[in-house]
Amino acid sequence: MRKTQPSDPSLAKKAKPVPAEPAAGERIQKVLARGGIGSRREIERWIEEGRLKLNGAVVTLGTRIKTGDFLQLNDRVVNWEKFTKQPTRVLLYHKPTGEVVTRRDPEGRPVIFTQLPGLTASRWIAVGRLDINTSGLLLVTNNGELANRLMHPSTQVEREYAVRILGEVPTGIIEKLKQGVELEDGKAKFDEIRFYAGEGANKWYYVTVTEGRNRLVRRLWESQNIVVSRLIRVRYGPVVLPERLKAHSFYELNAQELELLFEFAGMKAE
Repeated sequence: MRKTQPSDPSLAKKAKPVPAEPAAGERIQKVLARGGIGSRREIERWIEEGRLKLNGAVVTLGTRIKTGDFLQLNDRVVNWEKFTKQPTRVLLYHKPTGEVVTRRDPEGRPVIFTQLPGLTASRWIAVGRLDINTSGLLLVTNNGELANRLMHPSTQVEREYAVRILGEVPTGIIEKLKQGVELEDGKAKFDEIRFYAGEGANKWYYVTVTEGRNRLVRRLWESQNIVVSRLIRVRYGPVVLPERLKAHSFYELNAQELELLFEFAGMKAE
């Protein structure tokens, strides 16, 4: 987006709601979500706040956009037409510890987006986050609507983690974590806990959650005074971290895999 003023300054002053065009073009929120500008819900909120203008007129929820239309967000031009033809891409990125899931970091820490291939017509969107000390599977896509479907709480997508625990974990605590414990932001639980391996001080478990709350897996263990020494996300929904995918590397889903992911998200395949 470029900071550009409308060709006719009076347009911004005389902006009026523009009527919907049911027979032409696509809904604006759908186009912008596809381009990763925001989720449909976010864009609908922007429309209600009057932040979007089409050909100088304030957009309403029913407004459609077609070739040649002039779109602005917060009075900045949006080059929206490039979002209409791009094919969906999904990458499986193996995030190492030490990287942050953000576009820019004020502390100068490495960010995951510098490790991804460049896009000419949109931007990569991370499907959820992993904190700086958590490694493993991170999905990224250029399709904002797909990302929103996979992250939305109503979808209840399973996230599976491999967790290395320091010390023994009594059976009673395992059951308590499966039944639910109170955290500072509400009750939470593991949907599944499986012992995997380990002798001596370190034990490995696989745990599954269906929420995307910040640092949820660590906080659940820590609520029982258990130290997590390593945390790796190994699965997000139907997508599993490939065994041979090394840290800092990515794998791009092929057409058949994309079709299955669209089906999982309840979307029509391209």
